[in-house]
Amino acid sequence: MKVGTSERIENAFGFSISTLSLVIRSSYLTVSLLLTVALVNQSVFILADKAWAGSNLLYKWQKSLGNYIAVAGRCVGMDWDKDGDILAVIAAKSSSIYLWDASVNKISQIDSGMSRDQMSFILWSKTSPLLAVGTVKGNLLIYNQQTSRKIPVLGKHTKKITCGCWSSQNLLALGSDDNTLSISNHEGDTIRQVSVSVEKKILVLFSVNDPENRIELTFQRHYGNIVSYRWYGDGYILIGFSHGYFVVISTHIREIGQELYQARNHKESLNSVAISSALNKAASCGDNSIKIHELSELKDISNVVQLDDETKGLDQLSWTDDGQLLAVSTQKGTLHVFLTKLPILGDSFGTRLAYLTSLLEEKPVAIEVDVEPTFIAVGPYHVAVGMNNRAWFYALVDQKPGFNKLKDIEYLGTIASMCLNSDYAAALFEGKVQLHMIEGKDQEEKKQMKLFPDDDRKERILCHMLTADFLYYGTDKPLLLHNGELTCQTASGKTSDVALSTHSFLKNSTGTASNSSPELSKQLAQALLLKRFHDACDLCKSVSSDTDWAELGKACLVHMEVELAIQVYRMSGNVGMVLSLQGIQGIEDMNLLAGHLAMFLGDYNLAQDHYLSSSCPIAALEYQEHDEACQAGVARMSIRMGDIRRGAVQATQHPSRVLKKECGAILESMKQFSEAAQLYEKGQYYDKAASVYIRCKNWYKDAVQAYESAKDWDNVIRVLLDHLNNPEDAVRIVRETQSIDGAKMVARFFLRLNDYGSAIHFLVLSQCNDEAFQLAQQHGQMEVYADIIGSEATQEDYQSIALYFEAEKKHLQAGKFFQKCGQYSRALKHFLKCPNTDDNLAVEMAIETVGQAKDSSLTNQLIDYLMGESDGMPKDAKYLFRLYMALQQYREAARTAIIIAREEQCAGNYRNAHDVLFSMYTELQAQKIKIPAEMATNLMILHSYLLVKVHVKRGDHLKGARMLIRVSNNISKFPAHVVPILTSAVIECHRAGLKNSAFSFAAMLMRPEYRNEIDPKYRKKIEAMVRILVFTSLHIYLHHRRPDTSELEEETTPCPFCGFQLPQNELLCISCKNNLPYCIATVLTPHDTH
Repeated sequence: MKVGTSERIENAFGFSISTLSLVIRSSYLTVSLLLTVALVNQSVFILADKAWAGSNLLYKWQKSLGNYIAVAGRCVGMDWDKDGDILAVIAAKSSSIYLWDASVNKISQIDSGMSRDQMSFILWSKTSPLLAVGTVKGNLLIYNQQTSRKIPVLGKHTKKITCGCWSSQNLLALGSDDNTLSISNHEGDTIRQVSVSVEKKILVLFSVNDPENRIELTFQRHYGNIVSYRWYGDGYILIGFSHGYFVVISTHIREIGQELYQARNHKESLNSVAISSALNKAASCGDNSIKIHELSELKDISNVVQLDDETKGLDQLSWTDDGQLLAVSTQKGTLHVFLTKLPILGDSFGTRLAYLTSLLEEKPVAIEVDVEPTFIAVGPYHVAVGMNNRAWFYALVDQKPGFNKLKDIEYLGTIASMCLNSDYAAALFEGKVQLHMIEGKDQEEKKQMKLFPDDDRKERILCHMLTADFLYYGTDKPLLLHNGELTCQTASGKTSDVALSTHSFLKNSTGTASNSSPELSKQLAQALLLKRFHDACDLCKSVSSDTDWAELGKACLVHMEVELAIQVYRMSGNVGMVLSLQGIQGIEDMNLLAGHLAMFLGDYNLAQDHYLSSSCPIAALEYQEHDEACQAGVARMSIRMGDIRRGAVQATQHPSRVLKKECGAILESMKQFSEAAQLYEKGQYYDKAASVYIRCKNWYKDAVQAYESAKDWDNVIRVLLDHLNNPEDAVRIVRETQSIDGAKMVARFFLRLNDYGSAIHFLVLSQCNDEAFQLAQQHGQMEVYADIIGSEATQEDYQSIALYFEAEKKHLQAGKFFQKCGQYSRALKHFLKCPNTDDNLAVEMAIETVGQAKDSSLTNQLIDYLMGESDGMPKDAKYLFRLYMALQQYREAARTAIIIAREEQCAGNYRNAHDVLFSMYTELQAQKIKIPAEMATNLMILHSYLLVKVHVKRGDHLKGARMLIRVSNNISKFPAHVVPILTSAVIECHRAGLKNSAFSFAAMLMRPEYRNEIDPKYRKKIEAMVRILVFTSLHIYLHHRRPDTSELEEETTPCPFCGFQLPQNELLCISCKNNLPYCIATVLTPHDTH
């Protein structure tokens, strides 16, 4: 790599290595196949030993040539250590590791000991001085820079190690060409090894502690391949796709894999993404542009950088840790570095102010500097800037350009801060302050220079300030610290006392009670933290609070102050504790004493440990016996006091058979036969247990009746389940009373029988939804749980069910519950993934989801699916119609309805076509939208057709004929049934006496395309009708007489708009051209429409 001096950094890069990229974050490991950048065909590269200078956008390097590091062969890897001080480099033709220490500008070589193997991978740990080096043959070397220890690990992988990552816990994950991932500790020992085979469209997540339970995330095909991804925040991943898409997903268990944000950031392609936690920004590069987003609101693009000169496109993108620099490499080998954050730097003196506006100048006096400064200082007549151990001084003058460069000075250490006055500069570095003149001759400066503190003093200076006459500084070592008072020496040589706030209680330890009780309690806590027990005792005397005395006594016991504890408990009136402490006062064995004190404090496990470590381990046994005796007494008294369950449980857990017999007898006398029988059985008194069981069965039936009379339903249910084994009645009572506690008992009963469906039902009934969900999840009963929970669930319940079905790849159920919890995007994604067997219901649910979401992107996605653009299979147009209806886009729905009706009509499904048009007609009327003329006409014709049979069955052949005439006049709209409709028209017109219409339609049937399709039983009659009418007409014509083609005259009715008289069958006014309303039963214009 060679660094130039132009405005942009232009370097030769090759892009040849396609590797497996790994990232460890928290306990998750993410794997994806990505394109990475490697340096090729370069044996020498440069490191600049000076800092950057630059403008507000593009950086340029310093004009020095920097340092060269010569390596053997092609450089295949490099990495900086955690502190940024040491650069490690590996080369193709060398078994050595090159280390360049930037702080001392020194190069060293470490022999890897793998002379027959080529190195392929290198990476420093994030938290310790450990360096991992992988080889082409799959071997691993871990090198400790601090101790120079090398740990070779042979055979870590069987093929080339290509990539890896250190976690914050010093775990090392490695990826290899052998399609495995290994996770090792800092000693190189393998903790996990996982076989992984991923594609460029899949992101695999798995826990480091549970790698077998992995999660594979797939994305939409039109996104393209995954080219880059970055973790950020609390478990979020930013992913870049090759087709320009920019997607953010979550790894939180309740929303894992959910797309929180998605946008097409680049039109043609996207090459890389980067995250800056310091700036809270994200960046992507692609085409010829870089786009920067705010992580807090990803929709906001804060900046767009166009690189029009990069005709071959951009490649990789990376941010520095502090977010100050953003670098992007290009396909033709150029490296651009942009300044994205300006360091906040400034100083003031009097009314003068100096602050950093860019890395090249300070304003209002513009001073061009040679470095990127890390500190700045201003005085009444001077300004100083600098970095590391060097400072540049400038004099402020009235003539242009407003300053003169005076000199630069090197100090003995890295400068932390600097102060100026009119004549002197004071620089703080490595715990010392160097005071010297700003302007003056060299000999005079050396004479006036002074270093603080003096060499014979060991304290470090932490801060300093320079005034017109004095230098002030503070050190880490005062003159004296005693009893809460800090004694310091001032610059004049005098001393000053400072009272520490941590010792404020000493003011009140004399017994004054002027402060409030809460304040004195706070002071008591301070005294106890400092182990000032006698002062604390004085405070307690003034407060006289039982709580404070107890706190002090406890503290004395913790710190084994037995004598003082006796005094405290005596003053507080705790006679029992005083006697107990006096009994152990003379014990010299500290472990034995600690055991007794731990027992007094209630920490029995700690007491036992101390007893066993003491010279009298039998005390542990005595303590255990004492404890068992106490537990036995508690069990007996609990039963006698009515707390039967507690006493029975303690007696059951106690090792003594005698105690079980005693407690059983007490319970038997209290007529608690079931508990008594169980204790007798546990104590192996089987005869006694059997007799009590016999007695209790009949007693329990009486108990049920008594509880029912008292309407104590919970106890009724308990007895029925636990003692009478009668779940039928228990279930009936639960359903009738809706008892929550009763439902819990029934659920536990069915759980013992492994009847998980019933158990889930009653857990839901008892409002224990979390337990029901876990049970359904463990035993594959989620469908049962989903059916039971119904509409009573919360959003979290629905989401949990949806995530379960998503993991099980049950897309219809997952989509259904994502819809219920309002996650419409994920719901739609699952509906569209449903197999063909669920297709109809899935599409209906998808339409309902989009209708609820009111999201244009989801709408477009579903329309693409329905039109077949996503899978090449167009769906039935009725779904598009229902989608528009759900979205309340009635005009689009109307157009779609006409198309659907036309298709149904052509297929001969006239009832379906009529229903579609009629539902759309009524909806448009309700929304007060104008009805399209085509829709109204088609609906009228279809309605006429459907009413023909009704009129014919009623014997009203005239109305039937009128309807058929209207339909036959539009016969092109009925292509599937032309001949049957015309045949019916001939028959009905003939019956109704409409001879002219009958002849007209009969003649139409005689056409060649229709003649052979006429029903044989009507064909001869129709042919004869036409033949007779033709001959008759000819005969009459020859005799100069008019043929009889009379029609029954149709009734007329006035037009409701203009009053013009029209036939009832005519629905278009020839005068005013308006469509006329018609009767829904007859499809005729009613007589009175006004």
